[in-house]
Amino acid sequence: MKQGKIDALLGIVFGDEGKGKVVDYFTPKYDIVARFAGGPNAGHTIIFDGKKFVLRSIPSGIFNDNTLNIIGNGCVIAPDLFYIEAKELENAGYDIRKRLHISKRAHLILPTHRALDRAYETLKGKNKIGTTGKGIGPAYSDKAARIGIRVGDILDNFEEKYNALKARHARILDDLNYEYDIAEEEKTWLEGVEYMRTLTLSDTEIEINNALAEGKNILAEGAQGSMLDLDHGTYPMVSSSSTTCGGVCTGLGVAPTKIDQVFGIFKAYSTRVGSGPFPVELFDKTGDKIREIGHEYGAVTGRNRRCGWLDLVALKYAAMLNGVTQLIMMKSDVLDDFETIKVCTAYQKDGQRTTDMPYDLNGWEAVNEELEGWNCDLTQMKSESEFPKALSDYIAFIEKYMGIPVTIVSVGPDRTATIIRN
Repeated sequence: MKQGKIDALLGIVFGDEGKGKVVDYFTPKYDIVARFAGGPNAGHTIIFDGKKFVLRSIPSGIFNDNTLNIIGNGCVIAPDLFYIEAKELENAGYDIRKRLHISKRAHLILPTHRALDRAYETLKGKNKIGTTGKGIGPAYSDKAARIGIRVGDILDNFEEKYNALKARHARILDDLNYEYDIAEEEKTWLEGVEYMRTLTLSDTEIEINNALAEGKNILAEGAQGSMLDLDHGTYPMVSSSSTTCGGVCTGLGVAPTKIDQVFGIFKAYSTRVGSGPFPVELFDKTGDKIREIGHEYGAVTGRNRRCGWLDLVALKYAAMLNGVTQLIMMKSDVLDDFETIKVCTAYQKDGQRTTDMPYDLNGWEAVNEELEGWNCDLTQMKSESEFPKALSDYIAFIEKYMGIPVTIVSVGPDRTATIIRN
C-alpha cells in the first residue's frame, strides 16, 4: 500500500493570513485535518453560503462530513471556550462527536492560567507583550515545568490534580498581590471538562501514524505565524509554541520524513497584532485605509491590527525556516483601490542595509520598491486569465524574490473566491 503523506499549511509572517479559509477549501482532498500548536487565541475565520464561523481550537476541516479532525498534542485547550465553540457548531448542524478526536497529551488551560496571564501583563507595564489574556503562555510554561494538566488527566483522579495546580497558581497570584475572581468562569470551565469527557480522547500520534501507513493523507493546520515562533520569531514578542514546520513533527508526533508539501500562506500586505517590532508598519492614512478595507481586527479579540506593505524580507526568512514549496497569497482584493503599491525588499538601520532577518528587529526600517497597482475590482474574477497585468506583475515580482511559486490567489473572503494558478 502506498504510504500517506502530511502537507503543512502555515502562516509565515505574523498570523491572521486566512488559514481557515484555505484549510476549508483544501479539506476535501484530505482524510484528516490536524492542528498541531496554539490555543484559543488563534481565530480561523471561514465564510461560505452566507455564514461566518470563527474557529479557535477546532480544526477548519470540521465542516466536511468525510474528514476526521484532530487536535494534536502540541495544542493547549481551554475546556470552557472549547465547549462554547463546539456547541455553536453542533447547533449549526455539525456532528462534533463523529468528526473530532483530541489528543490525551494536549494540555489544559485553567481559569487560573488566565488570571496569571493578566497579572504578568499588568506587571510588565510599558513592556507588555500584548497577549490575548487567554492563558496560553502560563499553560505552556506549566507544560515546560512538567506540572501541567493534560487532557488524559480528566479521565483519572482529575479533581485532585486540578485542585493542586489551582492552589499552586493561587500562591503565585497572592505573592503578586493580584486580585482575581474565577468563580463564574470556573463553573463553565468544569462544564467544559464534562463535555470533553463525552468526546473521543485518544493517542492521536498513534492514530495519525496508522493513518499514514494506510495511505491516508493529512493536512497539518498551523496557528499564528512563523514570526511569532518561540525560537525564530521576534522574541520576546512571540507566541508560546512552535509555529513553524518543526512544530508539525513535535505537535502531532510524526517524523520529518512524512512531510511532503509545505504551503506558506501570506497576505498581499502585512499585519501584526500586539506589541513588537514591525518595520513595514504604516502610521498614515494608507495604513488606516488598508485596515478598514481589509477589516483588520482580531477575530478573537477585536483588536486593531497594525498594517503595512508586504515584507519580503520576513517572508523569505520564514519560507527558509519552513521549507515552503508553494505560496498562497490572500486578500489580494484589499489592494484593489491603490494606484501604487510598495513592497519591502530590504531593511536599513544606522547606514547599514540587509536582506537577512536581524537577530533584533528593533530600530530597523523598511526599504521599499514601488510597483503599479491594479486599481480594479478582483472579487468577481474566476480565473488567472482575468487578472490585470499589474497583479500578474506583482505576483511575478514576489516569485522572483522568493524563488517559490505563488500557486493560489484569494480574491475575496468566500471559499469560492479562490483562484488556482496554472
